[in-house]
Amino acid sequence: MPGPVDYADSAIEVILRIREHAPRVHCITNTVAQQFTANVLLAVGAVPSMTISPLEIGNFVAGADALLVNLGTFDAERRAAIETALGAAAEHGRPWLLDPVFIERSPARAEFARGLVGRSPVVVRLNAAEFAALSGNDQAGDAPARFAKTHGTIVALTGRVDLVSDGVRRVKIANGDPLMGQVTAMGCAGSALLGAALAVERDPWLATIAALTAFGIAGEVAGRDAAGPGSFAVAIIDALHGLDGATLRAHLKVHDES
Repeated sequence: MPGPVDYADSAIEVILRIREHAPRVHCITNTVAQQFTANVLLAVGAVPSMTISPLEIGNFVAGADALLVNLGTFDAERRAAIETALGAAAEHGRPWLLDPVFIERSPARAEFARGLVGRSPVVVRLNAAEFAALSGNDQAGDAPARFAKTHGTIVALTGRVDLVSDGVRRVKIANGDPLMGQVTAMGCAGSALLGAALAVERDPWLATIAALTAFGIAGEVAGRDAAGPGSFAVAIIDALHGLDGATLRAHLKVHDES
């Protein structure tokens, strides 16, 4: 299996490809996350789009390179938009990922998310509480690996240390900064960056690890001089914009447990 040096090289290559190809990521996302998410995508060289209009979302997804489905705002308009978007993504072969925000707080949202898992997201990115709700509180053994294998997806379980599993392989990623948890929309924006990585890297395993490590390392760079959450939110956008190979190699903390 690849070691940390290989993952660093992969992350560098993915970031360079995003900057070169400027993939468009269509984001159905939380209303409070849209501006920050768009700025994160622009900072790495990707192009965001976010319409949920029934008159145009199908065309937008067809013309995009990847789709993010984020359940942070769970209104009827977005639920309908998700249905249309997933149809367009399937028809045109666009990769999509699911970010089931706050499903642990809403049975209706959790039920909807379980239905979406059955529609073949390439990656499910979520935290521990969300995973417990999505998996029916399965905590026996290696539950993320079992979930990934059953549903044919990659589980990206984020937290103080991120865990990524495709049902066979498993890595832990220890990059990041505590201030990342103090800025609204940080996780939503990280999922959008993962969408950009999926758009330029055919291997979703490498794309997932590249996006999580790049985002975490940008957080570490931003946290060095940030006075608090406000300056950190600006600094991480700057850090993503300036992220280079040397920084990725120097900071990458991936432990392969396969």
